[in-house]
Amino acid sequence: MISGRTGVAVPMMAGALFLMAVAGIAPAAPLPAGNAAAGKTLSSKCAVCHSFVAGQNKIGPSLAGIIGRKAGTAPNFGYSPAMKASKLTWNVATLDRYLANPRATVPGTKMIFAGLPAPADRANLIAYLAAPAKP
Repeated sequence: MISGRTGVAVPMMAGALFLMAVAGIAPAAPLPAGNAAAGKTLSSKCAVCHSFVAGQNKIGPSLAGIIGRKAGTAPNFGYSPAMKASKLTWNVATLDRYLANPRATVPGTKMIFAGLPAPADRANLIAYLAAPAKP
């Protein structure tokens, strides 16, 4: 239980939502289930700058094995100081937020991609990135 500004005790989840509302923060909508095959089609936008082969960097770092990797740590790539200092670990939630708006998520990133506004597109791309064998 926590107490909001009103002094009323509320359960933790409801309290968190209450505090988010007071702060003007909208809770993130859950990411829809992704389709790796559809994500493969979207990955062509990424492939302009990124490889999906481990250790093969292009203008951007390799995206192979990105799930679970700490941001700014792919070998032999010159990351921006902002990305190195971001303290992000790439998972569904962090990738979703970053792919929606890279520059807002990591101000100072070198990535020039504007982002994927559609949650379904982000879910599909993340499903593709998470797939152990690329379809």
